[in-house]
Amino acid sequence: MKIIDPSFQIQDVLDRKGFAARLEECGRICYKSEGLMDKDSALPFVRKIAAHGHNSVLEMAVASLQVQCGPAQTALLQVCQPKFLMIDQLDDGLLITGSIRSFRELYMRCPDNLLVHRCTAFLAGSHPYLFEGVWDAREAWEAEEGLAIRKLSIDEVEKLPASLLLRHRYVGVKFVVNRAVTHELVRHRPCSFLQESQRYCRYSQDKFDNQVTFIKPMFFAEDSEEYGLWVRAMAETEQIYLRLLETSTPQAARTVLPNSCKTEIVVYCNLEEWSHIFRLRTSPAAEPSMREIMIPLAKELRSRYPAMA
Repeated sequence: MKIIDPSFQIQDVLDRKGFAARLEECGRICYKSEGLMDKDSALPFVRKIAAHGHNSVLEMAVASLQVQCGPAQTALLQVCQPKFLMIDQLDDGLLITGSIRSFRELYMRCPDNLLVHRCTAFLAGSHPYLFEGVWDAREAWEAEEGLAIRKLSIDEVEKLPASLLLRHRYVGVKFVVNRAVTHELVRHRPCSFLQESQRYCRYSQDKFDNQVTFIKPMFFAEDSEEYGLWVRAMAETEQIYLRLLETSTPQAARTVLPNSCKTEIVVYCNLEEWSHIFRLRTSPAAEPSMREIMIPLAKELRSRYPAMA
């Protein structure tokens, strides 16, 4: 049995590694298969994920497009009722930010819409592996006069005015917390999530040091009777879980595991939603284990992005 403290990691370095690397690193958290990553593994992993319809992984990378277009084209886009996209009016067009999943599904619903077609063609031209089975380059249309698209870099997004920055800068955070905390985190529906899966992870394997890891509860002092009772309960639970794995699958054995189990979860959303999360999850009324991790995260993100204050 292993007992660790909760922690978080802001994924700002990962943002600059490109779509494939970001999607692979986030996606492998579910299976704890990061050990399989190498310089050639990202593209096959992402292709397989997309082909099997594991769309939640494709939510873990966003593109910000500056689209030069006229009012008629803007109106046509709104008719599509685009879901899960951040769209703001600029002087000469639109600023559109959305996940790879959002762009894929928008094109599947509205392939005949000019602006949707152009955005998909632009993204598929640079990242064809993300649109395999969705986009066919043979369907390309002739260029439309007055319509131009370019992708903003992370640095350009971070230089946007505060109101646009909050909506179009997406930040991922990897948490190492207990499952009681993740049960509350996933209620923030505008976010995207990927979480370590007890259904697939077999904690009797060497990569888990053949043991279950638990998050140290902040409710009990280490020298207290309550902490001793908690440790005993976790040790007994681990023994039962490992015994069940001898004859059962991980998804069956996990039914005895408690909320104190360590899990990893990536939470990905824009700064506007992070501000909302902090207002709820750092208040005195919030769950203490949530406050334990959210208060230092809020301090760190607000120091990086003063517009959140």
